[in-house]
Amino acid sequence: MKKIVLSVAIVLASLSIYATTTLQSEIVKSEVAIQAEYTEISADAVPTAVKTALETAYPGAKLVKAYVNDKKEYKLEISVKDQKATVFSDVNGNWLKI
Repeated sequence: MKKIVLSVAIVLASLSIYATTTLQSEIVKSEVAIQAEYTEISADAVPTAVKTALETAYPGAKLVKAYVNDKKEYKLEISVKDQKATVFSDVNGNWLKI
């Protein structure tokens, strides 16, 4: 009886390891797809509406890097004091949830 219980436990444990590996690989693939669609631009190329929205929402934030995609959506890497964050905005300065 103990051998059957032990065998079932080993089989279930091996199945859960495979499920975890698959999930992690799917996450990496989706991150690569999101990264691939944005191209880096200079901070000067960011529209005034986006800069104004950034200053309003995050006072004292410094724009580190800016990216844009074909839909004119902006990915902004910012730093506020000692914290870094990535935010997304459309061309009119409206914040996007991605």
